Amino acid sequence: MNLRTKRIKELFGYAVTLTRQEGAAAMLRRAGGFFRRRLFGKNARYLPSPEALERERADAAAADFPKISILTPLYNTPEPFLREFIDSVCAQTAPNWELCLADASDADHAGVGEYVRERAAKEPRIRYCKIDNQGIAANTNAAAQLAAGDYLALADHDDQLAPHAIYCMGRRLKETGADFAYSDEALFRKTPRKAHVAHFKPDYAPEYLMSCNYICHLAVFRRSLFEAVGGERPECDGAQDHDLFLRLIDEIQRRDPNAEPLHVPQVLYYWRVHAGSTSSGNEAKPYVEQAALRAVQEHLDATGRKGRAEPGKFPGTIHVQWELPDPEPLVSILIPNKDHVQDLEKCLFSLYSKTFYERFEVIVIENNSTDPATAAYYKTLPERYENCRVVGYTGEFNFSRINNFGRRFASGKYLLLLNNDIEILDGDWLTQMVAEASQPGVAACGAMLYYPDDTVQHAGVITGLGGYAGHSHKYHKRGGSGYMFRLATVQDYSAVTAACLLVRTSAYDAVGGLDEKFTVAFNDVDFCLRLREKGWRIVWTPYAELRHHESKSRGSDEKDTAKKARFAEEKARLYEVHGKENILHDPYYSPSLSLDYEDFRESADLTNLKNADL
Repeated sequence: MNLRTKRIKELFGYAVTLTRQEGAAAMLRRAGGFFRRRLFGKNARYLPSPEALERERADAAAADFPKISILTPLYNTPEPFLREFIDSVCAQTAPNWELCLADASDADHAGVGEYVRERAAKEPRIRYCKIDNQGIAANTNAAAQLAAGDYLALADHDDQLAPHAIYCMGRRLKETGADFAYSDEALFRKTPRKAHVAHFKPDYAPEYLMSCNYICHLAVFRRSLFEAVGGERPECDGAQDHDLFLRLIDEIQRRDPNAEPLHVPQVLYYWRVHAGSTSSGNEAKPYVEQAALRAVQEHLDATGRKGRAEPGKFPGTIHVQWELPDPEPLVSILIPNKDHVQDLEKCLFSLYSKTFYERFEVIVIENNSTDPATAAYYKTLPERYENCRVVGYTGEFNFSRINNFGRRFASGKYLLLLNNDIEILDGDWLTQMVAEASQPGVAACGAMLYYPDDTVQHAGVITGLGGYAGHSHKYHKRGGSGYMFRLATVQDYSAVTAACLLVRTSAYDAVGGLDEKFTVAFNDVDFCLRLREKGWRIVWTPYAELRHHESKSRGSDEKDTAKKARFAEEKARLYEVHGKENILHDPYYSPSLSLDYEDFRESADLTNLKNADL
């Protein structure tokens, strides 16, 4: 079955499910949005309606929102770009802003200052100063000296704000009292009304933020917090905002370990793409990568975390090589198996011949095999593979119960749940997973799994896809960066697949292991969600690469009536245990992205964006 056929089949399956659960009207509304977007274009698709914007103006006139000072350093700014930027600020639906412009333009561009002074004479909320050029960070700090707002926002001189940017931020800051908030953004070439792509971001994701500056624009934070960390640092010019965000979050969490930046899931900022901007790629500014490496490394050093920041898989990304605990912890690898000795042998041979990490034991959990050759094969394992043994489980098939049974025989500080049809591709895989899972606050780590045709099978689990859960970037070709580098960087996810899942043994025990009422499906999703409810985080790394032979030892459930009924029961239980709303709203996945596909495409109707009052 090719990729297009697979996706069409999955989409129709979801349409049937949606119709059964929410009725034909809900399904038709979703389908209508899908076709409207494709048939009638994309103009202004990220903007609220004019009616919604007018409601905001009326609401903001009576609201007591905190003042937001927008910091913008100017340097030889082309007048059309500058005019459009200032126009976008002056057109805000809320009045609680001031624009602080620090002008470092050279003598050949004196018109920049002349133009701004003309605008400031008509608009008292525009504040201006002329400075010597000392670099982007120092120039931004100079703009901050003009600010009188409770909060500061960062904006570049050639970009534009969405008309509801200050309203949405002001409202959410007032409601939550957050110290730091950020929004989504869109890229444009000529006009924001024809923005060609948006960056729909997750809620706060600390591992992702160390891998790349996904926060970018629009970022708003307390002025007192900015002052407490000393503003932006010139030594990180090129990645000065990334460095600032890391230090702001460190300061927030020093005061309150549970505090996090607030994500406002609206496109509030338009990032202009042109030859000299970082929106067109970091190749435009090669020094950005070195500055980002310095920012992350100094963040690690300041927080006492033992790691080394290195260039990632793509320009603009970073990989933190964590130091392993000393001594290296024992990993107990649990592999359920019923017959299929060829699969198991391929798995074990690749495991022992390729894995660099040496401190592991293997526990094969025998599950009611019927082929006499299987027992004979088992007898050869202890002498062929060091620290490998077989334990016998009896009873009907229950994936959760089988793994819980195997855990009784495990001595490791970490457990690795591993399917018997996994093949190791990269010798560093277990080293990377142990390093990630050993980080403070992390309970479990997942790996990159490929189908035999070198397309992605698993790159993290997103709840809500298909109504329940799905795999990030499924069927994506191997070697790509994915959406916003999410296929190429260490990520925070709500869940990872138990086909290859490393977890602290103490965390496994603390939540009672896998829930045995999930006999086949969603046991890993439920398990990860229960870990997160205990305050743990789940990470996924693309630096652990394995091939998964598509669970062929279990076969397909599609044509088996009993299996289909069991699957339906387990889907219902997932909603029952965790709540449908929680399942459908994954914090590491934007509400503006599709729940019908696993490739991070925009939602067909963009309902979230059209509600400006969120």
